[in-house]
Amino acid sequence: MKIFNSLDEIENIEETVVALGNFDGVHKGHQQIISRTVKSAEAAGFKSAVFTFSNHPKNLMADEIVVKNILYADEKAAIIESLGVDYLFNIPFDRTILTMDPIDFIDDLLIGKFNMRQAYCGFNYRFGYKAAGNAEILMKEGMKKGFGIHIQEPFTIDGNLVSSTFIRALIQEGKVDQCLKYMGRLYSIDGEVVVGNKLGRTIGFPTSNIMIDETMVTPPNGVYVTYCTYNGVRYPSVTNVGVKPTIGTYHKNVETHIFNFDKELYGKTIRVEFLEKTRDERKFESVEALSKQITDDCITARSYHRRKTEGHFV
Repeated sequence: MKIFNSLDEIENIEETVVALGNFDGVHKGHQQIISRTVKSAEAAGFKSAVFTFSNHPKNLMADEIVVKNILYADEKAAIIESLGVDYLFNIPFDRTILTMDPIDFIDDLLIGKFNMRQAYCGFNYRFGYKAAGNAEILMKEGMKKGFGIHIQEPFTIDGNLVSSTFIRALIQEGKVDQCLKYMGRLYSIDGEVVVGNKLGRTIGFPTSNIMIDETMVTPPNGVYVTYCTYNGVRYPSVTNVGVKPTIGTYHKNVETHIFNFDKELYGKTIRVEFLEKTRDERKFESVEALSKQITDDCITARSYHRRKTEGHFV
């Protein structure tokens, strides 16, 4: 897959079938749109493409981060590539695009830059100045200018409309166990391991700490059953997200104890995947009480991993 990170890079593109949308979660609804785009492009002998923005439009309009990311940029690109896409138009959303007339958006970008012959988008896709462009305008212009439009109706699972907003809410409410159903993968956090207070090591539970990326959506403070991936190997683990209220005042971070693991990870990059929340974070009366609770947390997490390995989950 070839990635274009600015409009200036895009010249003399072959005819394309383009998936239109933010695709900020690349959830199951997004995956369906992209897969249909790829199949149509293959059938027509065109290139398949995804047109998205490298920043969220609402953040530009608010001039601050009001919508946090579900995926890291490289993770988003990798998932899109895995769906068989030829081109990713990953363009910054700027003031020029913000104020663009919807017809100019179609003529100058979709047709002029992307050489679009067909497009796929969700029923609620909006574009152009004041979000005045919609699926109906795309269809009308397509009839005039000779490109096809395919609109995906609301995509639901178990009666829930699958959207990035819905998935953000699941994560922020600690319902990480539901992410797999709607995203097709576990919710995860990546980061470089930093030096912590080393208390865990002294009480028999060494941990790997990664700082919270403020641009990313994060779960509420608490203890979670997790997987930790390092150097391509996935290990069962248990993770605390929070501020460590028993032992002092700290910034919110992600602290993971990896079972049966003794390597030094400072400065290394790990990925923590969240399976289920087991309890809220709270302040204990003493380090001894905290240590006892951590023992119980480990027993709970190990039991969960064991049952998952033995196939007792449906």
